[in-house]
Amino acid sequence: MSSLSGTERKNIAPGLAVSIVLKKDQRSGKLTPGIVKDILTKAPVHTHGIKVRLESGEIGRVKVIESED
Repeated sequence: MSSLSGTERKNIAPGLAVSIVLKKDQRSGKLTPGIVKDILTKAPVHTHGIKVRLESGEIGRVKVIESED
């Protein structure tokens, strides 16, 4: 399965497993895994990743969309 890009809104949906970078982790690039609850970015594409809220309440930009293999 090809890796989907976290920069395109069409690739992201509620319930999807993703890894995001939180605002406080942007310098280190530390990823936080979780399940998408809400998509916060309105634009169809964002160069730094689509901003989402996870079910845990954490907000960040999608860097990795976990494959369902």
